[in-house]
Amino acid sequence: MQLQIDSKKGIPIYLQIVNQVKYLVASRRLEPGQEVLPIRALAEQLVVNPNTVARAYLELERAGILMKRHGTGTYVADAPPPVRGSQRLKILSDRADALLIEARQLGVELEETVNLVRARHAKMLAVAK
Repeated sequence: MQLQIDSKKGIPIYLQIVNQVKYLVASRRLEPGQEVLPIRALAEQLVVNPNTVARAYLELERAGILMKRHGTGTYVADAPPPVRGSQRLKILSDRADALLIEARQLGVELEETVNLVRARHAKMLAVAK
């Protein structure tokens, strides 16, 4: 599992880990049932505190993306957690708001932002095949 951490990004490291693992699962680079690196191993690879990785894994477990099997390790969950339609839209609306705010702060126009989302979506679909 190759993750890249940027301490200058202004995003907490544990959230960078969470977001990248979510992306890897969504793009099928991490398959359901696949074991992920142990906390200490990933912490050493990223040169971060093991507590940071543990916090990220806990968030991913709570979201139903990872699951612990006592004594054997941590794995990608077999199926995504069920989320009601209204809750899905609320989650995505919050994320869209954050993206639009950041785009505005960076001076990126709406059309360029939408094109970026489309390009990222196409790349994710290509990787999943």
